[in-house]
Amino acid sequence: MSNHCTVLFAALAALVLNTACVTSLQSPRAEMGESGWLEPSPALRQQIEDEAKRLPWTHGMERIETIHWFASVGEPAYPTLLGMVLDPRADVAGAALAALGSTRDSRLVEPLREMPWPAAEQSDLALERARTLLRLGDWQMVPHLVQGLRDDRMMTRALCIQALDEATRERFGFDPRATAEARERAVVRWEAWAKDRLADPLLAVNPVAKTVRGASAPSDD
Repeated sequence: MSNHCTVLFAALAALVLNTACVTSLQSPRAEMGESGWLEPSPALRQQIEDEAKRLPWTHGMERIETIHWFASVGEPAYPTLLGMVLDPRADVAGAALAALGSTRDSRLVEPLREMPWPAAEQSDLALERARTLLRLGDWQMVPHLVQGLRDDRMMTRALCIQALDEATRERFGFDPRATAEARERAVVRWEAWAKDRLADPLLAVNPVAKTVRGASAPSDD
């Protein structure tokens, strides 16, 4: 399966999870670990390790169920999921992003922002990273997803507009199935709106955005 298809599947899995209620399994007695996140119990730690090893070999609904399980575990699974975001296998990284985005925990924005941005040839994974960050509250990703509305692939455009609509409650008439001319008119409106909104001090540059390690996150310019 191509990288595009595997990352696309993770994005679709995220959409499924976004319509479901994700309940955390973490114990109220959990303690803070060296990672800065709540430590899992020994039994849960073993489960997390086992599921992380199993995830690359899951497919279809089994993959979606595994992503849902990680999202439901919540904070104790964050160190494992954050590590998987940098996995060289695009489908594994995409699945980890889907699980993290489904938690809606805005504390994840900073550690994700500190990671190297996907390489230029990993455009699908970059869009999935942007979608995840936007779900977590990072509006700096809006311009990146607006650019995704110009993608040649209808499903990619659909996923980008879905993420934008979900975060902003705006569409500006964009239809991923419309003609190129109609889509471009809507994208121009999106670009103007994003420029105006991101000039708002309340939506200004995230403090960590200028200090990301490795490859830079997409610029707001």
